[in-house]
Amino acid sequence: MIRIGRYNLRWQTLLTLIVLTLVCVIWIYPFLWMVSASLKTQSEIFTSGLNLIPESPQWRNYERAWVDAQFSRYMINTILITIGTVILTVISTSLAGYVLGRYRFIGRRPIMAILAGTIFIPAGYTIIPTVELANKLGLLNSLWGVILVMAGTGNVIHILLFSAYFSSLPKELEEAAVLDGAGFLTVFFRVMFPLASPVIATVTILKFLGAWNDFFVPLVFTFSRPDLRTLSVGMFAFVGENETDWAGMAAAATISLIPVVLIFFAMQRRFVEGIAGAVKQ
Repeated sequence: MIRIGRYNLRWQTLLTLIVLTLVCVIWIYPFLWMVSASLKTQSEIFTSGLNLIPESPQWRNYERAWVDAQFSRYMINTILITIGTVILTVISTSLAGYVLGRYRFIGRRPIMAILAGTIFIPAGYTIIPTVELANKLGLLNSLWGVILVMAGTGNVIHILLFSAYFSSLPKELEEAAVLDGAGFLTVFFRVMFPLASPVIATVTILKFLGAWNDFFVPLVFTFSRPDLRTLSVGMFAFVGENETDWAGMAAAATISLIPVVLIFFAMQRRFVEGIAGAVKQ
């Protein structure tokens, strides 16, 4: 036993704490380096080595990213796309999960198997027909096109999460509402949907992270409309023909990560509850 302040720790516990602390430092070092680089000059980034403390903080890097590189516009585009994508995804996947989890019908198992199989299909394989379809519908080079594509793809895990959660709820909840004259949509939106708040939080965070950081779909759908770019695509503004503005890029990356970190900490408890509840099913 060893005494540290008010605590008596065994040697095994102390060794575990030291190892975990070192792993955490190594794990978050790239993030700390990025924040540090955002406050350095271009030359200092390459001459300071692993030092994280800037000699003289260069707040001008953030101004250059926000104003000159138009990240203020990209931030608005990203917020609109992310909010629209999350709302459509939560509604569509919860409805699909509700039907698959609560109803027994012919073809249910094959549908579940096909959905599970699509998890392994990379998004890039379907981009050509997706772009062709969006072009014919007049949605190419528009925020609505990006939102619909991102909300309509990569949602299998979300459907399975809702399906597992809804299948665990007692049938008496629906039967009582049906006896009162409620229809399908009324039962779902007024009875079942509010009960799924842990899974809703989980899906919201997962889709938020996916939509906020997505690069491929926004790049393809805004290729000829630079004013519709998102934060991730806007990073290209710092890559020139002969050089790259690493300090400005680090400042832009820090700006784009701030909302993600805030959202995660705000919904962290719900996120853990949703994942834990789905795993138990």
